[in-house]
Amino acid sequence: MEFTEGVRFDTLGLSQEVMRSLLERNIQMSTPVQAGCIPPMMAWKDVIAKAPTGTGKTFAYGIPIIEHVDPEDESVQAVILAPTRELAIQITDEIRSLCTYKHGVRAVCLYGGAPIGRQIDALKKRPQIVVATPGRLSDHMKRRTVRVDNAQTVVLDEADRMLDMGFVHDVTHLLDRMSNRKNLGLFSATISREVMDIAWVYQRDAEEVTVREDEQNKPDIKQFRMDVSFDGKAEAIARILKETGFERSMVFCNTKGNTERITKFLQMRGIDAQCIHGDVPQKKREQVLERFRQGQLEVFVSTDVAARGIDVDDVDIVFNCDIPDENQDYIHRIGRTGRARRQGVAVSFVADFPSKIRMDDIAKNTRNEIVPVKFDEDGKLTVV
Repeated sequence: MEFTEGVRFDTLGLSQEVMRSLLERNIQMSTPVQAGCIPPMMAWKDVIAKAPTGTGKTFAYGIPIIEHVDPEDESVQAVILAPTRELAIQITDEIRSLCTYKHGVRAVCLYGGAPIGRQIDALKKRPQIVVATPGRLSDHMKRRTVRVDNAQTVVLDEADRMLDMGFVHDVTHLLDRMSNRKNLGLFSATISREVMDIAWVYQRDAEEVTVREDEQNKPDIKQFRMDVSFDGKAEAIARILKETGFERSMVFCNTKGNTERITKFLQMRGIDAQCIHGDVPQKKREQVLERFRQGQLEVFVSTDVAARGIDVDDVDIVFNCDIPDENQDYIHRIGRTGRARRQGVAVSFVADFPSKIRMDDIAKNTRNEIVPVKFDEDGKLTVV
């Protein structure tokens, strides 16, 4: 079923504790995906939800999970799987915010690249909700530091990305171990063949929820493309930021080397820039992410590892330093801006002929208007 409108949260039969958490954040209306998913998940039904990034999927499954948790039962009652550590951390933060007044409900976050000892200590506090990346959850299960046999609800968030990243075996193994579950939620921006396979094997009579990118929930993003030399990208970013006055931007690169290179060139121009990629230690990654979330970092440079793992409502502009290989990655990158009903801006740099072909393909297949721009003789941005 397709959902285009939200409903008032006070019509969904939620507990006073959850309503109080929502009202403290001045949240009264649900998004369409929340309106579509909360009722069936509250009724313990399987759900497969296709919705654009940034439409509130965490609350769509998080609220039913929290409402179902029995605080007196100290076993793991719900498991949420996420493809990246950044997304797992973000989900945990959202879940904990909803649990503010649900005393006795505890959540833990398990992900690779962090000391496993601390996670074991956290598990000793008997959390009922486990948010995890598949690999690290498998590690804990092998060590017998966590038991998920009795989990009632299982959720796969960003299911398409998780399966694309090669976690199919881990995910199916974990689902096989959680055979006592009452419901399974699959949340995804796209319903790939692999997602459909998981749904066919592990779900029964699932409620299908689809949220289209219509004018109500589609981000308002002005998209531009600019021809620049390979060595001129950092200078172009600096000039655009100076002209626009934008204070918070994200820069995406395809490789670890390019993230380091662009970051250094931006720093040489006096811009407060930091980067993360797969080789950056976890503690440093979390520090950079936290600075960016708090509005203390001007430019955040990253590979696609962070494209789905950061939920910041007020990114002014997104730069594609390298054109992504997949059209869907382009959508997820630019989706970091234009949130919370603000207008966003995305600029993609075209440095060679293959990049031009990719941009033409992205514009055609995503049906987005991507306007060519350049610097005029006075150094001002102008439409070509």
